[in-house]
Amino acid sequence: MMKRILVLAAVAVVVALVPREASAQHTIVSWGTMYGVDEGFVKHTDIRGVRGDELPWTLTSATGSLTIDGHLSISVRGLVFTNDPEVPPELRGINDETSFRALVSCLTDEGHKRVSTVNIITSGFPATRSGDSDINTTVGLPGSCVAPIIFVLSGSEDKWFAVTGAETGSGAARTRR
Repeated sequence: MMKRILVLAAVAVVVALVPREASAQHTIVSWGTMYGVDEGFVKHTDIRGVRGDELPWTLTSATGSLTIDGHLSISVRGLVFTNDPEVPPELRGINDETSFRALVSCLTDEGHKRVSTVNIITSGFPATRSGDSDINTTVGLPGSCVAPIIFVLSGSEDKWFAVTGAETGSGAARTRR
């Protein structure tokens, strides 16, 4: 009887571990931070054809992942206008959008030594005035998705508020030789 219980327990442990390992192997990218549009990215600079908003944004936190089957999960908190002079006083510290969308940008091999950018935009997901939103959807990825970049977009126009990346602080990202 004791052998039977031990065998069943061992099988349960193996079954419990397999999905976690399998899903981890199929993650293209996961992140624990994003960068709010500001400074040189405000309205002037495109990233892969996507323009930043015309006003600066900040965020408290963001996490997410993208898997090879196109499952996209983003949890963003506190994505709001900054408290900067260029932001009208009535917008500072709030989100004025009712929804956020996500954009997945991939580089893909077209063959014949040609690479192109493919941008896939999701539908909108509810966003609070305090800038909280959970995006959980599946996107149709191209045959190859190289160097993916994930954006959080406005719900009403194709401008980004946050993008995968981080503000590392002064001198924190020096190149080492």
